[in-house]
Amino acid sequence: MAGLPTWVRPALAGLTTRGRSFLAAGVAAAVCSLVLGQSDLMRVAVLLVALPLACSVALIRANYRLSLTRSINPPRVVAGGMARVRLEMHNLTRLGTRVMLAEDRVPYALGAPPRFVLDRLPGGRKAAVTYSLRSEIRGRYPIGPLRLRLTDAFGMCEVTRAFSATDSLVVLPKTWPLDAVRPGSMWGGKGESLSRRAAASGEDDVATREYRHGDDLRRVHWRSTARRGELMVRTDEQPRRMRATVLFDARRIGHRGDGPASSFEWAVSAAASVAVHLAEQRYGVRIIHDGRTTSWSTPLTGIVSGSLLDDLAVVTTGPQELLADAVNVLARDGGDGLVVVVLGETDESDVKALARLGQQGGARGIAILLRTTNWGSLPERRAEEIDEQRRTVARLLADTGWMVTEAGPEETIATTWARVGGFSDSGAWAGRAMQGVAGS
Repeated sequence: MAGLPTWVRPALAGLTTRGRSFLAAGVAAAVCSLVLGQSDLMRVAVLLVALPLACSVALIRANYRLSLTRSINPPRVVAGGMARVRLEMHNLTRLGTRVMLAEDRVPYALGAPPRFVLDRLPGGRKAAVTYSLRSEIRGRYPIGPLRLRLTDAFGMCEVTRAFSATDSLVVLPKTWPLDAVRPGSMWGGKGESLSRRAAASGEDDVATREYRHGDDLRRVHWRSTARRGELMVRTDEQPRRMRATVLFDARRIGHRGDGPASSFEWAVSAAASVAVHLAEQRYGVRIIHDGRTTSWSTPLTGIVSGSLLDDLAVVTTGPQELLADAVNVLARDGGDGLVVVVLGETDESDVKALARLGQQGGARGIAILLRTTNWGSLPERRAEEIDEQRRTVARLLADTGWMVTEAGPEETIATTWARVGGFSDSGAWAGRAMQGVAGS
């Protein structure tokens, strides 16, 4: 198209099949007119050529100014949940638009790109459309940009315009409701109530008053009573400050299976479920899977901060060093409070640091070992070797104070956690491998 005027190039590029057909017919008619000497045929040729070009130029030079506002509600959904997307377009000029075909680009995991027809939008007016998105696969997905396809009244020309704005939808890992576990002393670590710690250590900052008839004797503050010479009771119980760390194995070599049905996805969902459950039990919770120091969720509210699960939405498997790095973060902080670990395929060398934490007694630990051989097809001898390694790891952790249980693809996270809850309520903890651990 070298040598053509600048306005001709985009006009020709935007022609539809109909427009190109008219243009070709016009050129053919012009040639026939010259060959046959028919001037009337030349008039037809001019009309056939001019109509698509005029429509194309008019559409391309139309001064449409549209603004777009996209809102996603909610911006975070659990896998399998539904999000509603609302698109609002505002015509900023006095010139009304033609009918437009709109397409909002979305990743394949969210389904086919939503397409819809927008009626003519008068100048200064707004129009809104909504559509739904659902994904069974966790992740952070870009939504947009929105593309508009405009055509002229005769269908001769088609022009595509795109907005630059994009938004994101976060699909969190699926979580399962778990049985409530009493946050008693065996779950404590830092989980003792402040009033009980104050009474034990002799702190004087506990609010007290004189005993009144009918007060619960369990609220008597004995240190203040001894000092004052009369019964004193606490005015209120200060809330618990409990902490829990959820650590899961994100090593690529520690897991088997593919996609949502893999052992890694089971571990991610388990970590998310336990974190949400413990937050609802008024724990401050953090999740560790590599060497990064993560923040705690806000304690005392039962609410898990968005960033806590946002990280799990995009986590992927990584190199072999991830487990050691995560355990180092845990050990650096002293392993205070409750510790829940979800481990893939491991051997003794992988869990020695965890065993030392159990021996130190600073934390109460729960270890969930995944039967990874059940997530894939392996030669019988290799599967037996991996199962024996898991049994050895289970014994090592149990002997150093961890509560140990196992889980496979045939079990739900709720079933696995129910074993933990029932065992903790029995009052026995250290040095035990629970039912479900092969060979225990």
